[in-house]
Amino acid sequence: MNAYQYVLLRLVPRVDREEFINVGVVLYSRDADFLDAAWELDEARASALCGACDLDGVRSMLDRVRAVCRGETGRGLPTLDKPGQRFGWIIAPRSTVVQPGPVHGGLCDEPAVELERLLDRLVRPVRA
Repeated sequence: MNAYQYVLLRLVPRVDREEFINVGVVLYSRDADFLDAAWELDEARASALCGACDLDGVRSMLDRVRAVCRGETGRGLPTLDKPGQRFGWIIAPRSTVVQPGPVHGGLCDEPAVELERLLDRLVRPVRA
C-alpha cells in the first residue's frame, strides 16, 4: 500500500461569493513517486454557477496544473525538480478562478487508479 495525499481543484468563478464546484483532483504519493492531476469540467454546472465564466481559460489553468504535476517547465511554469515541491506549489492557497481545496490523505495500491476513482467520486456529477 502507498500513502498518498490529494487535493481537489475548485472552480471559483466569483471569489467574492465563495461558491465553487469541484473540477479536478491532484494526487501525490511519495511512496510511489507519483504526482498527477485529472480534471473534468462540467460546462452546464459551471455556467449555472457563473454564466460569464471563461471556460477556455479554466481549461487552460487546469492543463497548467497537470503540466506542473508532470514536471514541465517554460511558458511561465515554475521550475521545481521534485514531485513534493511541485505538489507544495499546487496546494498553495491562491485567489484565482481555480483554487486548491484542503489536503486529504489515504492509502492505495495504484495511485493512477486511485486518481481516477477520486475524480469519479468527487468531481463527476452523481448519476441517478
